[in-house]
Amino acid sequence: MNALLHWLKTNSIMLINAGSLIGTTAITSGLGFVYWWIAARHFSTAAVGIASAAISAMMLLGSFCVLGLGTLLITELPRQPKQAASLISTALLVVGVVGAGAGLAFALVAPSAIAGFHPLRANWLNVCIFALGVSLNAITLVLDQALIGLLRGGLQLWRNTLFALAKLGTLFFVGSWLFHDVGLALYAMWAFSNIFSLLILVLPVLCQRGNPQRNYRPQWGLLRKLGASAMQHHLLNLTLQFPTQVLPILVTALLSAEMNAWFYVSWMIVSFVFIIPGALTTVLHAMNAAQQTTLAHKARVTIGLTVLTGILTNLVLQFGTTQILGLFGSSYAHNAAWCLRILALAAFPLIVKNHYISICRIQDRVGSAILGILPGGILEVFAAALGAHLGGLAGLSIGWVAAITVEAVCMTPTVYKAVWLGETLEIPDMQHSQKLQAAWLVETASLPAIAQSYPGIAIMHRVETTTNQSISRLKPPRLQKYEYEEYAVGKMAREIATTMHQPKNC
Repeated sequence: MNALLHWLKTNSIMLINAGSLIGTTAITSGLGFVYWWIAARHFSTAAVGIASAAISAMMLLGSFCVLGLGTLLITELPRQPKQAASLISTALLVVGVVGAGAGLAFALVAPSAIAGFHPLRANWLNVCIFALGVSLNAITLVLDQALIGLLRGGLQLWRNTLFALAKLGTLFFVGSWLFHDVGLALYAMWAFSNIFSLLILVLPVLCQRGNPQRNYRPQWGLLRKLGASAMQHHLLNLTLQFPTQVLPILVTALLSAEMNAWFYVSWMIVSFVFIIPGALTTVLHAMNAAQQTTLAHKARVTIGLTVLTGILTNLVLQFGTTQILGLFGSSYAHNAAWCLRILALAAFPLIVKNHYISICRIQDRVGSAILGILPGGILEVFAAALGAHLGGLAGLSIGWVAAITVEAVCMTPTVYKAVWLGETLEIPDMQHSQKLQAAWLVETASLPAIAQSYPGIAIMHRVETTTNQSISRLKPPRLQKYEYEEYAVGKMAREIATTMHQPKNC
């Protein structure tokens, strides 16, 4: 019991922040279900259809307009804590403006191609509401990731909880009275609930004493320096999202819309299982972006937790498939059982893939990660399509899981080197290195005879002090190319000590 308590205390920050991500998904999904259930009872089918289409478009545009700044902040905030406020405010302004522009363009252009979006440009108020919603969605996506980068996952959990509750409150107390059957009423409630959650979160921070307002001023120079990295993160995010977003389209195109209903329900269930390794590796990224020396230890913890949760959830899904799918109807339990069982197995190769992505982000190897992920994403789509052609819904699931497994096998060497060889290769932190070097100088500073008895080790040099007085100190020479400087310094210190204790010839 004591060992368990010590382990929980040691890893509490990681567990709390990962738990906040998982809790956010659970709360928003659960309350989201209630939201649409109430909407279906108080609004017409046409209004619900328009709102759901507009919200889907908003979320797609918002995820595109974050421009990789969310995952970039997870990397940079731990490295530049003094610039955190400026980095966040700059990123939020950029994605807010880009999101508003994208929303405005979509509202004006999309109705010409898709008749279902005609209400978006019915009047300028609708156009502005849609653009505002896209802008707010992009802002909240980046802000939530920034809070994870600061290891303040509890704040993003509260923001999303307030957002979900505000949606329900607005819908129940206001929507049914003031906006009954208005085209974008449900969408407007979504947007204004985002504003409410942002104000509740941001205003107390800005009103705190001792926080100069200038700390929150955008610094465009910082963002320009990080622009290339942001685009790399953005390309990697799009590459990761593409295959999973295409799968439902593949099912509909190659099989049927009815099969897509069975597949989509199974996909929603396993997606919640996949959130766990995703949340843990996101926090791993945040905790080790500025301190890579703890990467190996923390990664072992996250791998152990994801393997354990993968085993437990698979036991539930493999043996409780019929009961779980039966909640949606007997046809789902009969036709989607094997699809769900097969998709659930992807939890294990995704452990490797998620850790590979996190390690590449921590080590600033996003470009190489894109080159590794892109062929894998193409393989996922082609393997799923081939599986659907040969074996229907179960074949598609087998093809996708097989492709994920191939990717995991190719990524395993990188994960293995970072996680299991990390202790033997990790560089001690700079503070420890400076202490070791200072101790060595103290040990030898009062022994000038070492320069004669051990040639080449100590060389006198002049150092200017703050009082403009010049003193002589010993300076170690240029080290040979050992793997790490600390190892070389320690080795030389031991050799010096051995030489000092050898008897001198008289």
